[in-house]
Amino acid sequence: MPIPPCAPDRVRRVACIGAGVIGGGWVAHFLARGYDVTAWDPAPDAETKLRRLVDAAWPALEQIGLAEGASPDRLTLAATLEEAVADAEFVQESAPEKLELKRSLLAQLDAAAPAGVVIASSTSGYPMTDMQTEATDPGRLLVGHPFNPPYLIPLVEVAGGEKTDPAAVEWASAFYKAAAKSVITMDRELPGFIANRLQEALWREALHMVANGEATVKDIDDSITEGPGLRWAFMGPCLTFALAGGDGGMGHMLDHFGPSLKSPWTRLEAPELDDSLRTAMVDGCDEAAAGRSIAQLVAERDQGVINVLRATGRLPEQRNEGGDK
Repeated sequence: MPIPPCAPDRVRRVACIGAGVIGGGWVAHFLARGYDVTAWDPAPDAETKLRRLVDAAWPALEQIGLAEGASPDRLTLAATLEEAVADAEFVQESAPEKLELKRSLLAQLDAAAPAGVVIASSTSGYPMTDMQTEATDPGRLLVGHPFNPPYLIPLVEVAGGEKTDPAAVEWASAFYKAAAKSVITMDRELPGFIANRLQEALWREALHMVANGEATVKDIDDSITEGPGLRWAFMGPCLTFALAGGDGGMGHMLDHFGPSLKSPWTRLEAPELDDSLRTAMVDGCDEAAAGRSIAQLVAERDQGVINVLRATGRLPEQRNEGGDK
């Protein structure tokens, strides 16, 4: 892999390939951080949906505080993939989660992007080793896995594949930090990465409870938002459990609660997603939404994230309107 054409903190133009929920969220984030963004998506209505998503996200981004010069006007929609990456200094791919599509698209991006430009995939689970097989220069391909919505949730997990140049991983991690993300740089590949594996375990147990009639969708959501989720907003599960051990910390907690690990509290294998379970999940979410539209729920979610970030000291109480503090 050639040396990237510019330093991570000197990037000014980003290309976002794929403009759905995740890709559009990346677009909003990069625009809010003052980048010029060129986006491409093959859907015929992609531009309309993308600009609508950015407009909906902008009030939340204004609350967080915009970088100097940040504006939705710095978004350009390209007619072709090649045009989108022609002058990009970083590329974020967010296509649908289909392995063959990812392989083909990353190979096309590798062929079209300027030499040395790092190309990151937003994949939620595929190892880069499985996706970089058709690229001529796989050394610049890596995973940059965000959480939804990327314009609010700080985390991005960075991981290379077997053929990824370690220098590309180092560069990408530095770039994401310069772009105001919280970065975990993984030293090895792990299907599902770190956060998704933890999230998936909780999700599978929730599906089992609904499938077996043990809890409703609302019960499950309330159990997190009114319980451990309040602690997880500022302290992870490991430190939280360590506090359960009192002055003895994690050691005492493990000695005391270790035997419960043999108890049948969780079922990590996913239940069969049959029509009955699917209906129960869909109906349960409709009931929990209580008539609120998806747009209303997104706005509530965004404001909730901002409130938690501010309450836990990760956002200042006040920001200068239209610029950094």
